[in-house]
Amino acid sequence: MEELVIRDADVVDGSGADSYRADVVVDGGRIVAIVKEAAGAGCQRPKARRELDAEGLVLSPGFVDMHAHSDLALLRDPDHSAKAAQGVTLEVIGQDGLSYAPVDDRTLGEVRRAIAGWNGSGDDIDFDWRTVGEYLDRLDRGIAVNAAYLIPQGTVRAFAVGWEDREATPRELDRMRQLVAEGMEQGAVGMSSGLTYTPGMYAKDAELTELCRVVASYGGYYCPHHRSYGAGALEAYEEMVALTREAGCSLHLAHATMNFGVNKGRAPELLALLDEALADGADISLDTYPYTPGCTTLAAMLPSWASEGGPERVVERLADEGAAERIRHDLEVTGSDGCHGVPIEWDTIEISGVGDPALADYVGRTVQESADRRGEAPWVTARGLLLADRLAPTILQHVGHEENVRAIMRHRVHTGGSDGILQGAKPHPRAYGTFPHYLGRYVRELGVLSLEECVAHLTSRPAARLRLPDRGLVREGYVADLVLFDPATVAAGSSFAEPRVLPTGIPYVLVDGRFVIEDGRRTDALAGRAVRRTPA
Repeated sequence: MEELVIRDADVVDGSGADSYRADVVVDGGRIVAIVKEAAGAGCQRPKARRELDAEGLVLSPGFVDMHAHSDLALLRDPDHSAKAAQGVTLEVIGQDGLSYAPVDDRTLGEVRRAIAGWNGSGDDIDFDWRTVGEYLDRLDRGIAVNAAYLIPQGTVRAFAVGWEDREATPRELDRMRQLVAEGMEQGAVGMSSGLTYTPGMYAKDAELTELCRVVASYGGYYCPHHRSYGAGALEAYEEMVALTREAGCSLHLAHATMNFGVNKGRAPELLALLDEALADGADISLDTYPYTPGCTTLAAMLPSWASEGGPERVVERLADEGAAERIRHDLEVTGSDGCHGVPIEWDTIEISGVGDPALADYVGRTVQESADRRGEAPWVTARGLLLADRLAPTILQHVGHEENVRAIMRHRVHTGGSDGILQGAKPHPRAYGTFPHYLGRYVRELGVLSLEECVAHLTSRPAARLRLPDRGLVREGYVADLVLFDPATVAAGSSFAEPRVLPTGIPYVLVDGRFVIEDGRRTDALAGRAVRRTPA
């Protein structure tokens, strides 16, 4: 007898088609039968060792977080309710060009320091891997939800070239090609870049194109955090479209927003650019989170020249009066490339986390507010905080536009990504709330998307981008990564005031046929594993 039958569910199967009522049978980690109510009264209903009454609940595929920063959280926190409770059954990590494989001992230490604001210092982690394959093997020991990995181009450049702002030599470029090829062979699904973060931002288009050719040869995709989401946003999008078309590589645009005052109401221009490329045969998708503020590190705002050479050189420049004044001028007057070419507005920069608990008083306040309290200029406050906390502070950047968010999420190639940073005392609520916020706010309350359409955005579309032949739909034979939610009550519990509150209205989540959320509570199941690239 089969393990489980989910009885009388309203199935929203991920395809975008209308919902239907059915019994869904799960056995051996897969969906083995779907018996629709329309089969007729004479049809014998399936039986199983366990029956779950799903009356009033929607059954859908598990949600795919196309942009996650859980690279260490998956290892550090077996509970991982921040994502499991949202109905997320698969995360894509290795984002924004910086992560922890492939590395050598030198690169690992540098990367740990550079992205401590995203993932913590890692002092509590046994870094017993160096290659992509070894990292995926580590995930295979058991994690809360599944994870796919993108090769981080910035880490690859740090490994082969270092943190200097210069072109790679032919030998170094060959080494980067080799590292990308090895990572793809070992199971990565593509490559990411952080082109406003060092050292990835130092790569010219020709270098990126060569690496994308390698990714394309393995059937992977390129996921850039491109060079500007501000003053040069449209040009940056055009650059990525042209680059990947030259390389013959699929393109997935990370957290595809149009931010800052210069881009208010300009989402239609971005969508027109994408539509033209799609009509001409380009393979493009994108992800967004359903909020207006962004989230990154305070150090990411600095101009690229100040970050050359790695984190220790940044600290040295901040401590030097002449270099610090040059940084201030670039930030406040010129418009730093780290701040997307827009002069920084300190009243939009809210400190969301610090590494040193003694600096907790800064958290939850903008830099401008803290400066006013201290009776000093905001740059003095920001500089002092960066030095005192050794570049660890994370920020919320309140620069987005609701009309842009809504327009982009309607697009036919849109998928969902939390960009969730789980570090800090006051993280962005998207880390705990992205997927129920889509369903509660933008489906039920605002009607921006229909339920069926939204579920497709969060399930089958990302599964297709990841080339997963047996995930993303409620279909017989598919992996039983499933979520049951109440469409009348599903909502994000997290808010900017209380960002770590879990969602409501999601009582059951299954990963590989095992309950990770049951009756609204986290079980002890570690059913997730690394999801490796399907060979082209």
